[in-house]
This record gives sequence, structure tokens and C-alpha cells, in this order.
Amino acid sequence: MAPTIPKLEYTAVDDIVPIVHRVRNTFHTQKTKPLEFRLLQLRKLYWAIKDHEAELLEANKVDLGKGIFEAMLTEISWVTNDIVSMCKNLEKWAKDEKPADIPFTNSFVKPRIRKDPLGCVLVIGTYNFPVNLTVGPLVGAIAAGNTVVLKPSENAPTVAVVLKQIIEKSLDPEAFAVVQGGVPETTLLLEQKWDKIFYTGSATVGTIIAKKAAETLTPVTLELGGRNPAIITKNADVRLAARRLLWTKILNAGQVCISHNYTIIDKEVLPGYIAELKSSIKDFFPNGIKASPDFGRIINNRQWSRLKQLLDNTKGKILFGGSTDEAQRFIELTLIQIEDFHDPMIMEESFGPLMPIVAVDNLDEAIKIANEVQATPLAIYPFGNRKETDRMLRELRSGGASVNDGLQHGSIPGMPFGGVGDSGQGAYRGKASFDCFSHHRSITTTPGWMERLLEVRYPPYEGKLAKTQRMIEQKPDFDRDGKVKFSVVNYILKLGAGSLMGGAARYVLVLLAAIGIRQYLARTS
Repeated sequence: MAPTIPKLEYTAVDDIVPIVHRVRNTFHTQKTKPLEFRLLQLRKLYWAIKDHEAELLEANKVDLGKGIFEAMLTEISWVTNDIVSMCKNLEKWAKDEKPADIPFTNSFVKPRIRKDPLGCVLVIGTYNFPVNLTVGPLVGAIAAGNTVVLKPSENAPTVAVVLKQIIEKSLDPEAFAVVQGGVPETTLLLEQKWDKIFYTGSATVGTIIAKKAAETLTPVTLELGGRNPAIITKNADVRLAARRLLWTKILNAGQVCISHNYTIIDKEVLPGYIAELKSSIKDFFPNGIKASPDFGRIINNRQWSRLKQLLDNTKGKILFGGSTDEAQRFIELTLIQIEDFHDPMIMEESFGPLMPIVAVDNLDEAIKIANEVQATPLAIYPFGNRKETDRMLRELRSGGASVNDGLQHGSIPGMPFGGVGDSGQGAYRGKASFDCFSHHRSITTTPGWMERLLEVRYPPYEGKLAKTQRMIEQKPDFDRDGKVKFSVVNYILKLGAGSLMGGAARYVLVLLAAIGIRQYLARTS
């Protein structure tokens, strides 16, 4: 029997400012800074998610039509694994770091980099992966020692209700709070002062948030979407390309920010690619797409209507698919051949199971089109031989890339995930989540006995410049033409390594190898 989940109730507007003040004041009590506190919160959150697994599965089914396999894989197990990984690594990641390439004379002041929490942060979730993309940033914020106000997406209302239950059951209510609501409630939240805002969603709303944050110089992480291209050359394996790219449009009914928005393909292999797509659909959905429990639904009627309008207004030719059902919020996997890449089907982010495709004569044309559609998409998907995919990675920018696959780079928990340019700024996941909500604070401690050495910095300065420069000036290893000078002495000291420390390590290895050889020869003689 499916669990009963109450309707979403928005937070009273009069309660929002007091909630923010409470959470901010808690940060100033230093309560969230000890690692023991952070780990305790993460562990309690883990078990609360486990305890509400049935409710989360039901909520994902109600809001998005997600099946159990997909909801477990991309939502629940993802965040519980994230919490376990964070708990295992937090002590290591939170330790002070030694800065790289510090001159010997500066080592006496004990230079180090401390990971401080930013303060009171706002996390605004989204609807397409309402557990993963809401709880994921929360895990990083807790681990870094911040207090948090969480705003789940009202477009996934059933999940939002369950998330509030989970957080209120597991986390310290003085340090962590949930605010439910739509535009008015979010607008009021943005009026408050934050130490960071983390937002996942559309570029349109992301722009609004960035402008508002700029008024108070509040740092933001923006996880936005993109018009992500897949490019298939004549040397690609079209069967693998078809299966792998089709899966990215099956997953969550294509409502995935990093799924390919359109495909550019060499004309020579287009017929074979279409045939492989049709064959794969039959393999994946033997009883039809609509009847399958593995194919989700569009989040709401507004988004369904937007996709239907894109489909109705395109000048492209539908090669297969195209059926729709508004009552079920269903849109079939649909392949559309586009002649002009300025068609709205390509120039707008579809965020659904639509698959526009453009045929080109060569890779030069494909790269030119991709750069014109969007210079900095969230992801690119190059399919071809090594030389071709290397060229695409070199000549196309993106937040991430999966070579000869779809979404793969975004499915590895420990890899930083984020956009570039107009597809977002900042990254998170794994250690990057901890760093996202931390300030890397440079600290030195100068001992009293160094005063004699530091006298050079006090006026009067007459006669001190030459002595100071001898102490601090570094000599370049390159000439006026930019060519690196070769120094026999330097090479011997460093043994070909990039630094004296590296050279010392190599000498130790050589010494150990010599001792080992000598002992071996002594035993065999």
C-alpha cells in the first residue's frame, strides 16, 4: 500500500524572516563548527532518508512518474552514498593545508590554509531530480560547517513535503530549516542577507538570483542548463551512439540538465543512426513507451504545454514518435530532422524527450554550428575516433564532457559537477561540495624571535633595498625571447625534477635502488 503524503503547505510569509534570523544567529554561536557536530547531523540525515525511502519513492512517482529503479539510482541511493562518502572523508578534507611553492624563508611563519565555513547559506532546489539536486548541496553545506535554509522546488510538491519531514526529523532545528513556497516566498528569501546562495534551475531565474545577490556582494553557485550538443562523426560507432544517447532522453523523460539538447551528425551515417535508434526503442520498450513503467512523465502541465508548442512550431520533419497525451503529461520520444539550426527546437533548451538532429557534411561544420548555438553549454558529447573527439574537446568549451557516451561524467559522485559561462558557475559533488561551501583562509603565525629578520621592513629604508632584493628576488629560468635556459648545475641539483624537493626525492629513490642492487649482487656472488 502506497504511503499517504499530505499536501504541500507554503511557509507563512511572516515566519520567513524570523526563520532566517534564527538560523543566522545559530551560526554565530559557533555550534556548527566542530566536526563532531557536522558528522552527527550527516549521520542522522542518512538514517532519516533511509526511514523515509518508501515516501520518497512514492513522491517521485506522483510528481515525475519515476519508476523505482530510476528513483533509487538517481535520487535516494545517490544522496545516501554521498553522505557516507562525506562522513568518511570529512576529517581529511577539513584539515589545514600547506600552500604550494612557499619560499624557505616564509616557512618560519607557518603558512597554512584553513577551511572555514562561509556562514548562513540558502540552497534553492529544483524539480527534475528533487531529492538529489536539493539534498546534495545541503550535504556539502552541512559538512563545511554552515547553517542552512533549504527551499525545495514547489514544482515537485510531494517530494518537497517529504524532504521537510526528513530534515525536521533529523537535523538541528536551530541550525537548519526548510521554507516552502513559490515566487513570493523565494523573493522574500532573496531579500535577506546570505553568506552564499546555491541555486539549481533555469538560466532565466539564475540571472535574477545573480543580480539580487550582487546587491549585497553575496557569492553564488549557479547550476543551470544548456543547449548541449552531441556530435557524431562518420567514424563513430552509430549503434553505441544511438543506445547511449537514447538512454539520456529516456532518463527522467529527458528532464535532465546535462542531456543532449540536439545532435549533429555526419550525413553519411544518418540513415544507420536512425535505424539503430528505432531498433533500440524496440529493445528498451517491447510493449511500447507509454505503457512502460520505466518511462516518466513531464513534471506539470505548463512544462508539457511548452514542449508541445516546441513540437508544433518546429519546421523540422518528425522521423518517428510525436504522440502526446496531456492528461498523462506524456510526450513520446521523438526524433526531428532540422534543416536550419536556428529552429527553436535547437536554439531553446527543450528539457524533455525531444531529439532534434542536424545532418552536416563534415566535422568543421559541426563544430561551427555547436559554437554558434551556445559557446559554453553545460555538456558536450563527442562520438568519433580519438583524433576527432580530441579535436572536439579542444575546440568546444563546456562545463563537462562524456566522450563516446551520454551523461557519464555527471554520474560519477566524486567528480566536480558544474557549468561554465552561461551554463553556470561553481561546482560541487564529493570534495568539491565541501569546498563549495568553505572559505580557504590563508593564515600565518609570526614568532617573536623573527623580529631581527623583519627589521628590514621598518623605515627608514635607506640602504635596505639591495639587501631585501637579494633575499626575495627570484631569478628567471628563461631568456628575453621566452626560451628556457638550460643549467647543468640546476639539472644536477634537481635531477630533472621541477623543484629542489622533487630532486631530493629522486636522489633518495636512486640511493635506495643502488642499495638494493648492491645487496642483490652481494647475495648472488
